[in-house]
Amino acid sequence: MSDSAVKFEVDGGVALVTLNRPPVNALNRETRRRLVAIFDEVSEREDIRCAVLTGSGSVFCAGADLKDRPAADIAGDFLEHNRITRETGNAIRECSKPVIAAVNGAALGAGLGLMAACDIMYASDNATFGMPEINVGLAGGASMLRTLFGRSTLRRMFFTGQRLSAQDLLRRNVLEDVFPAEELLPAALALAHEIAAKAPLAVVYAKRAANMVDLMPQRDAYRFEQDFTMALAKTEDAREARMAFLEKRAPQFKGR
Repeated sequence: MSDSAVKFEVDGGVALVTLNRPPVNALNRETRRRLVAIFDEVSEREDIRCAVLTGSGSVFCAGADLKDRPAADIAGDFLEHNRITRETGNAIRECSKPVIAAVNGAALGAGLGLMAACDIMYASDNATFGMPEINVGLAGGASMLRTLFGRSTLRRMFFTGQRLSAQDLLRRNVLEDVFPAEELLPAALALAHEIAAKAPLAVVYAKRAANMVDLMPQRDAYRFEQDFTMALAKTEDAREARMAFLEKRAPQFKGR
C-alpha cells in the first residue's frame, strides 16, 4: 500500500499526520486504510505521545471520494466500504494518545467526521464546515454532528448541506481556537509538544477517561476516574512529577 496519500512524520514525541491527496484530500478506501494503520501505530509506539492531523494544500478534507463508491452489484462491497468508513473515525477516537485537528481549509462530510473524531480542534480562519451529502442524494453523519452541534444546527446542516465558517464554530464553542492560515500548524504543534511533555501514562489514562466519561452517568464517571487516579498515584512518573514540582525542576518521565 502506498504511503503517498497520507504523510506520517514523528519528531520530539509528536506525530504529524497529513492528508496528501491533491487537490482536495478526498478519502478513498486506500487512504482510509492508511489512516487506520497510522493511528493504530501511534497508539502503540512509546516514542509518540500526541498527534496532529492536518491536510496538505488549502483543503483539510473535502469528504469521501465519489469515484470510489461501493458497487451495489458486488455482494459485500457496501458492507466492506461502510466498515472501513466507520473504522477511520474510530481509529482516531480510540487512539491511545491525544489527537489535535489542525483544519487548514474546508472540512466537508467525511472530512468533518475526521475533525469530530479528534480530541482538540483548531482551524484556520478560512476554514469551512459542512455535510453536503444531501446535495448528492445521500444522507449520513448525524451521529457525528451530534457530538459537535445542538439539535437545530445539526438538522439545518444535515437537511440543507449549508456550510458554517470557522468563526461560526468558534462562537458555538466547537473549535478551541482559530488562527491565520500560516499560524495554524505551528500553534497545533506547540500544543502537541506541551502535551507530549506530560507524564506518558497519565496522558494515556486521561485520553481513556475522556472517552469513557462521555458515555457514563456523572456518578459512575467520577468513580471510574478515581480508579485511574489511584492507579497513577502509584507510578514512578507520579512520584517524579511531585518531586520535580517541589524541587522546581523539569521532570524526567520514564513512562512507568
